[in-house]
Amino acid sequence: MVTLSDIAKMANVSKSTVSRYLNNGAVSQKTREKLDEIVKETGYQPNLFAQSLKARRSNMVGVIIPRYGSPSTNLVLAGIDAIAYAEDIQLMIMNSDLNIERTKENIRLLQRQKVGVIILLATSIDDELENQLKTSTTPIILVGQKLPEIPSYIYQDYEAGRKIAEHAIELGHRNLLFVGVTEEDYSVGVLRKKGFYDVAKENDAKVSFVETEFSRAYSYEKALDYLPNMEATYIAAATDQIAIGIFNACMELGIQIPNQISLSGFGGYSETQNVLPHITTVQYSHSRMGETVMKEALKILQSKEISLHTELPVKLLLQGSTEELKG
Repeated sequence: MVTLSDIAKMANVSKSTVSRYLNNGAVSQKTREKLDEIVKETGYQPNLFAQSLKARRSNMVGVIIPRYGSPSTNLVLAGIDAIAYAEDIQLMIMNSDLNIERTKENIRLLQRQKVGVIILLATSIDDELENQLKTSTTPIILVGQKLPEIPSYIYQDYEAGRKIAEHAIELGHRNLLFVGVTEEDYSVGVLRKKGFYDVAKENDAKVSFVETEFSRAYSYEKALDYLPNMEATYIAAATDQIAIGIFNACMELGIQIPNQISLSGFGGYSETQNVLPHITTVQYSHSRMGETVMKEALKILQSKEISLHTELPVKLLLQGSTEELKG
């Protein structure tokens, strides 16, 4: 295996010169061309992890995800990975498992590894984490939540809530149920619900609320409890995973969708196509989000300015799980 020392001997330069070359440091054009040729001929692959420990800032990008198994996270990661691969950028992916303390530790770990940029897919932010983000010497891009002084990339969650409620109202429903999550997740737990509630209020519709978790299995078990005594004719679930859990509970209880209950979700996941009828939802451009934030990370690595706040649009996808209220 060719080492850095071998490259230095072949080029008749010092190891520190080769190190500067590998880290895009100050090297003469003649030396750079010589090293380009040697690296190409030998197929030398530098240890990017070791480089990141020595360099002030590397070209590695750290990505902190909220949990494994999330369809939205998987799609965002696919977008990030597509751009990273095309630009020969190495990723370090860390999981916080929906634990905010673990998120903070992951940030500290990535800072110690001297990654060039951290992309944080956030679900909740407390005062300590907010201060950590604002004082970080490593650039951080926030995805899914918004802070005034941090580059933040979000979806139109409030508008998404309005779109679903407007759809329900147009179908004649006036007794609505919103099944959501804790308000610790501002985008999903607050904004989507607020958009939905605002439209309901504007149209004098009755709306009630049930709190659940992101888990499809938990949402299924929870729905088995409230569905038998529910008066609402339209259920808006805060995510597609929650909606599928409710859908399965309806099937278990013999409740027909959409003949007896209309049901919709948020996310636009492919899983909504795996049940019949397909679930009406709001499509989020998760892959595009991943591509967008990775392109912004590249700008940071190149010392270019990036956008402070960006909102990606959402789109209502009408499918068979909602219909006009009968009677």
